[in-house]
Amino acid sequence: MLTSETARVAVVDPFNFAPVDALKLFFSREIEIVLATEMRLTDAINRVFERSESLVKGLEEEADDFDININETVDLLESGDDEAPVIRFVNGMLFAAIKDKASDIHIEPFEKSTTVRFRMDGILYDRYTVPKSLHAAISSRIKVMAELNIAEKRIPQDGRVKVKIAGRDIDIRISVVPVNFGERIVMRLLDKSSVVLELPILGFQDKDIKKINDLTGSKYGIFLVTGPTGSGKSTTLSACLRTIATPERNVITVEDPVEYQINGVGQIAVNPKVGLTFASGLRSILRQDPDVVMVGEIRDKETAEIAINASLTGHLVLSTIHTNDAPGAITRLADMGIEPFLISSSIVGVLAQRLIRTLCKTCAETFEAKDSDLQMGEINKSYMEQRYGKKRFVLKKAKGCGECRYTGYKGRAAIYELMVITDEIRALILNHDDANNIRKMAVKQGMITLRDSAIDKLVAGQTTLDEVLRLTQLEN
Repeated sequence: MLTSETARVAVVDPFNFAPVDALKLFFSREIEIVLATEMRLTDAINRVFERSESLVKGLEEEADDFDININETVDLLESGDDEAPVIRFVNGMLFAAIKDKASDIHIEPFEKSTTVRFRMDGILYDRYTVPKSLHAAISSRIKVMAELNIAEKRIPQDGRVKVKIAGRDIDIRISVVPVNFGERIVMRLLDKSSVVLELPILGFQDKDIKKINDLTGSKYGIFLVTGPTGSGKSTTLSACLRTIATPERNVITVEDPVEYQINGVGQIAVNPKVGLTFASGLRSILRQDPDVVMVGEIRDKETAEIAINASLTGHLVLSTIHTNDAPGAITRLADMGIEPFLISSSIVGVLAQRLIRTLCKTCAETFEAKDSDLQMGEINKSYMEQRYGKKRFVLKKAKGCGECRYTGYKGRAAIYELMVITDEIRALILNHDDANNIRKMAVKQGMITLRDSAIDKLVAGQTTLDEVLRLTQLEN
């Protein structure tokens, strides 16, 4: 029996569970499965796809509250009714992504259709399927919004656009890449009004916040934040800057792009087209009498050398670098060609982080973990008993409800390892020791690893065994 909490779906193969799970997310309700023949389903799908207007029908009312701050081109403004559904679809798609708190929109053209996916809490979910005939129009519309060249379809293009929804400022970074069946588009969304730049709310513990504040309160040196793309590095650095940006300090940044506006901080956006790179921007900043400098990313030897020279001449430098863990940042700089004595004398600390999904508080289920559960999560029970001083562990697992769109998760928090550069670690760096030896020394001196940080959140009932296994690996 259908209710407001269920949706009826016709399928050919009732044992193919992946599409049903995706539909649970799409409809935010339970799914009732009924059997149908392949011919009848194909006919129904074709009838829907023949009417492009139906793709935007459910989005038009929500999109009416959507105000895009761009300069429209004459072609799209003066286009006829055939193009209007495409404009409404793009607007509605953006509105739906913001409402679902998606961080990215992926628009992927295939041979017969185009798939739109949202990345929510770090995981991609199918959201819409669009007729292939509409893909070129959707691509052009998005490129017009970002002021890209709509005639150029052979090379990658990058752009930005700002939109406003119900008074909320949304910054969108757009990447367009040509693939086999059209242009693949990825849109990264930044809702500036919903970002909280405070370390406790981001998931950092009090004792580690004190260490971070001590490191970022130094008069000189380099503090690095490391991790993969989308791990929250820029958010953490911005939270640090917000803390140290006082009237007594001159704080200047060079970023690509400027993601968070911070009062009291001079922020420069990289622009390679006019020769403004991280390296050239950093050189110019050092002539501005700064106390604190933030470089968006150390990508090459030139930027690294300028940052190190700045730290050695009495400036505090904050930056990010792409490595898997905190000790890896040391070897990454060495691989760039930086001398070990410069690394050991300039780096004061390295923070490696990831974002782990947190459980929905409405539907999370409690269970007592068995040995087999811990083994499945590659967690050593004797280690757990020694670490937490108890033998029974009551954990939580994801279930799914309307509040979390039947994913079982709602929001993310930081897991991290903070490596403070001590005299012993400096000696290892000078001795050209590898990352494993540096890690062992850091752990011996009290560093909590990424995996242990994730397990802490597991034991605290904030996340699941699956998430710990997905984001971290066994320590050597």
